[in-house]
Amino acid sequence: MSADVLSPRALNRATLARQLLLQRADMSALDAVEHLVGMQAQIPDDPYLGLWSRLAGFAPRELAQLLLDRRVVRIVVMRATIHLVSADDCLTLRPLMKPVLDGELRRHRDFGPALQGVDVEPVLAYVRELVAQAPRTGTQLRAAIAERFPQHDAAALAYACRNLLAFVQVPPRGVWGQTMQVTSTTAQAWLGRPLAADPSIDDVVLRYLAAFGPVTVADIASWSRLTAMRAVVERIAPRLRVFRDERGRELYDLPDAPRPDPETPAPVRFLPEYDNVLLSHADRTRFVSQEHRGRLTATAARQIKGTVLVDGVVRATWRPQRDGAQATLFVDHPGALGPRDADAVQAEGRRLLRLLQTGRAGASGEVRLVRLD
Repeated sequence: MSADVLSPRALNRATLARQLLLQRADMSALDAVEHLVGMQAQIPDDPYLGLWSRLAGFAPRELAQLLLDRRVVRIVVMRATIHLVSADDCLTLRPLMKPVLDGELRRHRDFGPALQGVDVEPVLAYVRELVAQAPRTGTQLRAAIAERFPQHDAAALAYACRNLLAFVQVPPRGVWGQTMQVTSTTAQAWLGRPLAADPSIDDVVLRYLAAFGPVTVADIASWSRLTAMRAVVERIAPRLRVFRDERGRELYDLPDAPRPDPETPAPVRFLPEYDNVLLSHADRTRFVSQEHRGRLTATAARQIKGTVLVDGVVRATWRPQRDGAQATLFVDHPGALGPRDADAVQAEGRRLLRLLQTGRAGASGEVRLVRLD
């Protein structure tokens, strides 16, 4: 029997449903972060914006408190990038992503050559104890390494610690409305628990399917940057359902996962600068066409803060501009937006402005749609 074929629109609606973007979910911030298998977080405010677009009644203080209570952490995991993950997922995902971080360190243009032939184990042992005593900034860490190991490149060794030790960035870094330079300690010291000794990549891939499916094997590899994903899919195949896309590629999914009617309406959603829904597939055409990708890329010089989904696909970018208490949210869009879409973008943009203006006395703002062509 041939596998059912899913159109790009069917894939779009299925993933939007898993990503809580078809309607805001009545879910706690912690449950959402775990459901999404973490959130891209190299920009500290991005997880707040991502959850605001996904959760009913979300307030930034909820996520901020989770960071302060050490129930979520900021750590380098998938694709060797900073993610915000639950404490439990930190201890599971970090050891699974070790091959990714080892490879990124070897290939690093500046630090890889400087580390060739260097025995880093004494450095790791020293730094592990140092940051367990108190979290250290990058400057403090490099100075301590330079004093203890003057014969080596301190910057390269500090970067090696980022990849080879399970460094977490401690608050107030990542707390809404606060700023602090990156200050790190190990996950074990911060959470008081060891990394998982034998984490299951099979279980993590099943969770990825629940949050991002249906997907190809290449999609799983793009999300994680791990290799040998075909073997994982073959092991879990009895628990999966197989589809095909219009190009004939096999798509894997959980049998009972939501796959809404492709004609299901998709509301306007503002996404942060980096959101995993747009970064976690090898083929991203379910969310942005090649035509729009090229035209939107041309707006990069405008210092965008994020993208706008209209009818489920990227149709615009957004950027705030402040003048005292007054804020303007510019929405740059190539091509025309129909009246109904324009009204929906305006309405959602005003809600975003209220979030961005939280805590600013006398704050006001407006949304401006800017056609780029």
